[in-house]
Amino acid sequence: MDGGGIDVFVGSDNNKKIDTIVCIIDLLKKDSEINILIGCTEDEKIRIYNFLNNSEYMKAIMVKKV
Repeated sequence: MDGGGIDVFVGSDNNKKIDTIVCIIDLLKKDSEINILIGCTEDEKIRIYNFLNNSEYMKAIMVKKV
């Protein structure tokens, strides 16, 4: 919605598959966006999730392919 495109996190896993997206809501900016995680390990996914939920006004949900 902010016109900035889709953000991508590229992890250290060699397979570089896309199996997770993160949906983010910024309550202050009244904005939402989608982030794509490529080749992220489970530890990297947890760190990204915690980083994106580190604010009172910005919250994220993680959607993983099963």
